[in-house]
Amino acid sequence: MLHKISFLANFSQILTVSLRFTIKKPPFIRFLSIFLPEMVSALFKFGLPSAAAALATGTLLFTDDEKKSSVFRKAFAFTQNHNAKTFDEHFPRGEWDKNWDFRDPISLVDKRKWEKADEAGRKKLIDENKSTATRNIILIRHGQYHLDREQKNLTQLGREQAELLGKRLANSDIKFSNLTMSTMTRATETANIILKHLPEDLPRMSSSLIEEGPPYPPVPDHKTWRPLDPEFYTEAARIESAFRRIFHRAPPSQKEDSYELVVCHANVIRYFICRALQFPPEGWLRMSLGNCSLTWIVVRPKGHVSIRSIGDIGHLTPNKISFT
Repeated sequence: MLHKISFLANFSQILTVSLRFTIKKPPFIRFLSIFLPEMVSALFKFGLPSAAAALATGTLLFTDDEKKSSVFRKAFAFTQNHNAKTFDEHFPRGEWDKNWDFRDPISLVDKRKWEKADEAGRKKLIDENKSTATRNIILIRHGQYHLDREQKNLTQLGREQAELLGKRLANSDIKFSNLTMSTMTRATETANIILKHLPEDLPRMSSSLIEEGPPYPPVPDHKTWRPLDPEFYTEAARIESAFRRIFHRAPPSQKEDSYELVVCHANVIRYFICRALQFPPEGWLRMSLGNCSLTWIVVRPKGHVSIRSIGDIGHLTPNKISFT
């Protein structure tokens, strides 16, 4: 912002100097009629530097010699300052942590074998530990639930949402690899309804690591939701542990792409999104997820991560949508 203000100040100074030197000269009217439209065009088409240069050049035609150098120096300095930035300075960006999961090939190599191996042997060790499959991790938020009950089980709408989601998954023609569900009642009920629509032999498991909780102190703070610091301290560690267990590139032994279902909670999913994309974790609360929504995250063999969808509720009709 300060840089832009500086641009405008410099440009204004050039304009003021130019007009002071030329406004009293009869040819100035002709200068305005000829050069002002071009200057405005340059401003919109090429930016402030080009417009400043055009103005300075036009002004020089109507000023005496001792004034020319001053105007030219100001215009030249202005354009030089603006163009001095490199591309990276214009667009600062952070680095992607390529080994965020500590599963690049060199991290998986047995260190004792590595030390004993020659160059050819080390290349073989790296090739043997390369990931070749893609993992598709599909995060599902539970259905609507009773906020006023101790167990917080699903409402009738929540059960209907889970049924519709189960049908969508069954009709997707995707061969799912497994399903992991949170041990909290609303997530377990949602998962069991979904499983009725999927093959009976689909591997399934429950995990307390993906129960709901405060994953990270959010920025900005929430007006009404503010867990105590000790709760953040303990629960954040649990949810981070869940992320590290679930999110990583496929092991070298996995030869086919996998499609893994995880039924859990909004806070957990939003934190997972930030961590997987290497976004600041404190931004997780800026997202909102509907009940029984799908969030599809892809982890590729080289550790690159992308998202196919966030909070997809395309299987729900408008009267079935909720965000509780």
